[in-house]
Amino acid sequence: MGIRLSALAGAVRAAAMAVVLVTGVGQAQAEDIRYFTIGTAGVGGTYFPLAGTIANSISNPPGSRACDEGGSCGVPGLVAVAQSSHGSVANVSAIASGGLNSGFSQADVAYWAYSGTGTFEGREPMRDLRVIAALYPEHMHLVASRSSGIASVRDLKGKRVSLDKTDSGTYPDAILILEAFGLAEADITAENLEPDSAAEALRKGNLDALFFSGGYPARVLAELAASTDVVLVPISGPEVDRMLVEHSFFIRDEIPDDAYPDMAGAQTVAVGAQWLTSLAESDDLIYGITRALWNGSTRHLLDVGHAKGASVTLQTALDGISIPLHPGAERYYREAGMIR
Repeated sequence: MGIRLSALAGAVRAAAMAVVLVTGVGQAQAEDIRYFTIGTAGVGGTYFPLAGTIANSISNPPGSRACDEGGSCGVPGLVAVAQSSHGSVANVSAIASGGLNSGFSQADVAYWAYSGTGTFEGREPMRDLRVIAALYPEHMHLVASRSSGIASVRDLKGKRVSLDKTDSGTYPDAILILEAFGLAEADITAENLEPDSAAEALRKGNLDALFFSGGYPARVLAELAASTDVVLVPISGPEVDRMLVEHSFFIRDEIPDDAYPDMAGAQTVAVGAQWLTSLAESDDLIYGITRALWNGSTRHLLDVGHAKGASVTLQTALDGISIPLHPGAERYYREAGMIR
């Protein structure tokens, strides 16, 4: 699956930033705690810090101050944990098998998993996958060392390129982009490195370029740009026009000039990020989580957290949904007047 979940106590320690912890909780109260995992990707990307913010907003451990007293407005007794993983493909697989309660995924990966198509061709469709909310657009980053001379996707031929882990959301989209420009994986020296490892390899001169799909600014790329002479390679042109006709989940977008230090922006493609769960999760729980996600106090947390948090809005929560909503989430959106 690409995910190895540790014991709950270890997961909480590893993701302390993502959990509302309250001291002085008695043994009886502690027994009432319910943990809820959110699969993300590597800690250097966008999923992990954003999931940390969301985990804080939906958590409400025993002993928390009441919401109307300035305390937690999350689900009573819930402690949510942001769990790092290899990304979208790993997350949907873990949700389907019960290894995760929920997780973030690209819309295309969610659809492929649900329908048994695309990168999941030949596998049993994951029909119990459900959406809690659409989150924000994820942008495909193609980052290359300036010394490599890579100025277009076609220039990747013969170069050392990381496509991310094969169970990430980046990998299948990177393959589609290569194919759109007339390249196959065999035309490059492909590496399957996690973003942090890929950035370090590029920094040391052991890699010419890397693909990364995520909201900007991603910490791992900001640190790379601050320490290494790198460029954003545009993903644009008639090749992209044809790709969008065949793969409608992609949209044209851009990474602006000010997204990363000393690195000019570029035209690229993007795909929606969604928060998924399983039909096995109770309707009441997912209803409470969805309501907590869109509570006014959560709006403040999203706005002051990761830069992509501002793009996570109730108004866009149903945009680009590629698989069915969870009944608990659907109940909330109906009450909010968003579904009639």
